[in-house]
Amino acid sequence: MTFSISARCERTGMFGIAVSSSSPAVAARCAHARAGVGVVATQNITDPTLGPKGLDLLAKCLTSEEVIARFKAEASHFDYRQVVVLDKTGTSTGHSGIKTLGTHTIAQAPNVAAAGNLLSSDKVPQAMVDSFLSMPDASLGDRLVAAMKAAVAAGGEEGPVHSVGMLLVDKVAWPVADLRIDWSEGDVMDEFETLWKLWVPQMEAYVTRALDPSTAPSYGVPGDE
Repeated sequence: MTFSISARCERTGMFGIAVSSSSPAVAARCAHARAGVGVVATQNITDPTLGPKGLDLLAKCLTSEEVIARFKAEASHFDYRQVVVLDKTGTSTGHSGIKTLGTHTIAQAPNVAAAGNLLSSDKVPQAMVDSFLSMPDASLGDRLVAAMKAAVAAGGEEGPVHSVGMLLVDKVAWPVADLRIDWSEGDVMDEFETLWKLWVPQMEAYVTRALDPSTAPSYGVPGDE
């Protein structure tokens, strides 16, 4: 019921993850990333605790392969989990437990990995990776949005997609983008792309306002003259 893409921008070092599902508020459970550290996607029968645990292990300089090995040794009910870990080098390791639902697979390349379950086709994750790799000069957010749309074009999941989210982290301790459509009966990917286009021109300004408000641009709201 979920497909996701985890990635690192080789040019900037930014990390990101985008995820979508037929269930509500998927990004609240499945998307985890930390600046300078990496990404953890935890999905299928989701255990949200694996996200922070995996990021803490990556922060201690464990590789993605070592993090998955720790999960296999220590995490409860790991046979039910589909997990992708992408480390600071852009190397990814994936796991689809024997209890993963429906058609499921993981596709990987340097700096990117896509995973899905209950898919309409096992070609969906590779379509996401191919889309990401075809846009090396675009921003990480643009590449992730395009990859999610490519997933839908390749068939997506078996059920209708109702929720989507994207997390981007870069240099500061909080996400520079944390965009979510937690439920939609419409074309959720078009709504997601519209939300991203609304956010991206303002993204750096919000970082500046946090770090040094005296140098930040105006807020652009009524009454801010």
